[in-house]
Amino acid sequence: MNQTLERYVDYLKNSHRCLDNTVQSYRRDLTQYGDFLLKRGKTTPQQATNQDVKDFILSLRSAGKAPASVSRMVASLRSYYRFLGVDGSLHEDLLKGIHTEKATKKLPQVLTGEEVEKLLSQPKTGDLKGIRDKAMLELLYATGIRVSELIALDVEDVNLDVGFIRCASDIKERIIPLYPVAVKALQLYIKNARNFLQESTASAALFVNMSGERLTRQGCWKIIKFYADAAGIRGEITPHTLRHSFAAHLLENGADLKSVQEMLGHSDISSTQIYAQLIKSKFSSVYAKCHPRAN
Repeated sequence: MNQTLERYVDYLKNSHRCLDNTVQSYRRDLTQYGDFLLKRGKTTPQQATNQDVKDFILSLRSAGKAPASVSRMVASLRSYYRFLGVDGSLHEDLLKGIHTEKATKKLPQVLTGEEVEKLLSQPKTGDLKGIRDKAMLELLYATGIRVSELIALDVEDVNLDVGFIRCASDIKERIIPLYPVAVKALQLYIKNARNFLQESTASAALFVNMSGERLTRQGCWKIIKFYADAAGIRGEITPHTLRHSFAAHLLENGADLKSVQEMLGHSDISSTQIYAQLIKSKFSSVYAKCHPRAN
């Protein structure tokens, strides 16, 4: 199965221009499927039968996998076998008759305005690390960009005179404005900290670690967890929590859904609508709790 899997991975990267995280997710799912087939003495996906696929899905459910995880696996298999069919390697729909439960979408975790203020006030700008961390946190909340997009930013992607960043990928580019506090934090970092931290004057990376290399995804997560703990914020806080908070707070304060969609970089507005559901749920709860005639 390894050869067909690698062909499929190349297809995702080159033809569909999928993000690396998406590609790795497909690879993990299909490797798990390949291991299942191997235990049945089948070394290629073409040797599988419709019953094999059904038994594999059943094994996931029996292992207690969440409906969302099972649905994702089915989607991975469907895409993989579709690729094999187009590729001329397979002519049978092995997922015929396979259905998944509709996963209940969980509303995203969002920080309150007070929690955001506590978090953003944690980095102390008396040293290089604090200056960098302050700029990073302010930028995440100011723009709602993904952690993968944050660590990919170069200095040339930031225009502090006008007050925006350019967030680009292979297939799309978006311009996101910055609020004044974020602009000042970035100005301080670029002027007084970045040049002292970076390993080479030729480095283009906006955010670098204490060794002068481009900041990693794991490094960013650790920084946020450290300051969330220091702020006394309970629950698991990740870079995506700031992205959720950015979107929810914009909508709560009157932003239109289409503008938020464009700033987040969602290709489908249904992905953005979950934040509108969150706001609606919050206001409904407040209404039910506080209106004198609601009960």
